[in-house]
Amino acid sequence: MDTALKDRVVLVTGGSTGIGAATARAYGQEGARVALTYRNNPEKAEKVVSEIEAAGGQALAVRLDLEDLPTVEEAVTTVVARWGGVDVLVANAVRWGGDGPPDPSIRFEDVPLAEWQAMIGANLIGAAAQVRAVLPAMRERGWGRIVLISSSVAEEGLPGPGPYGTAKSGLYGLARSLAWEAGRDGILVNVVAPGFTLTDSRPPIPQALIDRLASGTPTRRLSDADDVAKLVLFLGSGANANLTGEVVRDGSSAARAPHVGP
Repeated sequence: MDTALKDRVVLVTGGSTGIGAATARAYGQEGARVALTYRNNPEKAEKVVSEIEAAGGQALAVRLDLEDLPTVEEAVTTVVARWGGVDVLVANAVRWGGDGPPDPSIRFEDVPLAEWQAMIGANLIGAAAQVRAVLPAMRERGWGRIVLISSSVAEEGLPGPGPYGTAKSGLYGLARSLAWEAGRDGILVNVVAPGFTLTDSRPPIPQALIDRLASGTPTRRLSDADDVAKLVLFLGSGANANLTGEVVRDGSSAARAPHVGP
């Protein structure tokens, strides 16, 4: 399969750990020039850069903070100054709020409206800001690929607070609108909705829980970061000739999360 990624410029936001880091490495292996962003851990981002370069690729780490939208434009400007444009955007950066995923013990009515504004502002408007920053150059080149990273939470939900799932489901509408608006310019836009994915950014998970979740998938296993990265790689490559405006789920999305039950 020819991915047609040699010397293409790829921007992977949130690329210092987990799915983002695996995706950055995957594009690097295809000969793309990869820019990956971090928010507050440049050391991890530079480690991924070093891994890509050690394999013969080109990479660059830049800072981007979804809660500080001017940094989105600044990151893209830095990449354009280095390599002349952005051909592929993987909008993977996420704002969890606090130190990790939402706390399911918090009731919906106890979530301040300010948290709704912050979560949707970062995860939905932040994604739109990323697209807005790269779209003009893609139009000029007559070619572009945009992959928005959502979550199975957008469809399955979580008990308690709703801002995160609401923001992630908004990416579906964004992709559908962009598919029509940018398709005439050779730009394809899709959403990847990973399920429960095993990554290096998660805390340790009991094997019994992994086995239980895996038993609910067609393949009887959970995806890891590399599995999702390969899917993102295809959608953001020249091998994807005309798939746009779609939500693509990986195998782990069939797993029933603990709060859902059998």
